[in-house]
This record gives sequence, C-alpha cells and structure tokens, in this order.
Amino acid sequence: MARRRKKKIIRPVYLSADPLPLKLAAQFAGLLQVFSDASQGRHGGLAAVLFDAPGAEPLISKRTVALTGSNELEFQAAVFALQEALRCYPGRPLALFSDNSNAIERLKCAQISASEADAALRPLLGGVTLCWIKGHATCRGNALADRCAVEAAA
Repeated sequence: MARRRKKKIIRPVYLSADPLPLKLAAQFAGLLQVFSDASQGRHGGLAAVLFDAPGAEPLISKRTVALTGSNELEFQAAVFALQEALRCYPGRPLALFSDNSNAIERLKCAQISASEADAALRPLLGGVTLCWIKGHATCRGNALADRCAVEAAA
C-alpha cells in the first residue's frame, strides 16, 4: 500500500501596513524609501517602487529588458530604481531596499571604489543608504516590487 504524503502547510504572510515592517520603519524615517526587484519570465522585468512617506501612495515604475542572469537582473533593477528616484525626487536622501544581497554588495563596493568601472554609478549613489531585506517576508514595499517585476517580465 502506498504511503500517504503529509500535507504541505501553507502559512499566510501578513504584509506590513507601511512600506517597511515596524522594526525597520523608525531607522529609515524621513528618507525616501525605494524598493527594487527583478523577475525572469519571457523577458526580464525590472520594478522600482518609491514611497515618499509611509502612508503615501507609491510611485511605481516598470521596465521590460533582455533576459540575463538572475543576479545581473537584480543589479539592473537596483540601478533602475536609483535612476527613477533621482529623476522623480532630485536631491532627496533615500534608502534603497533589495532582496538580493549580491546587488546590494555590488552597489556598496561601487560607493567606496575608485575604479573607472564604477565611475558611472557614483553620481547615483551619493547620499544613498543601501539595505538588504528578506524577500517574500512581511515587507509590503518588497512584495509590491516583486509583483510589479513579475508583471513587467510577462
């Protein structure tokens, strides 16, 4: 007789009311909160979600790009989000959140590097706080960026 498989328990995810969970909200208060994400589908999809204030409606930008590796798409999404933030809110200090640690580390290296390869990124990174956040967790800003990236990739 065949064994019965245990049912997989699906736990609901309750998103935060504000873009960030309460434990992070105070740390980034007063900053423009920018979330980036990428997705692979028929194409690559990039998304930038900008919150001017915790209770404000987000400004959402999406772009479809050529399909490349996952980490490269995430890096492109982070750069795209920085460009959108500078275009819409010039001179405003911001915090960039990504669920891809590789993209955040590449940008942190570009902030402190003096190499010519990173010269094009330096104007985007002035006054930017870079932060990795756990993907598919309770962060409403990240969940919205993820959904928008999937739409752009379709």
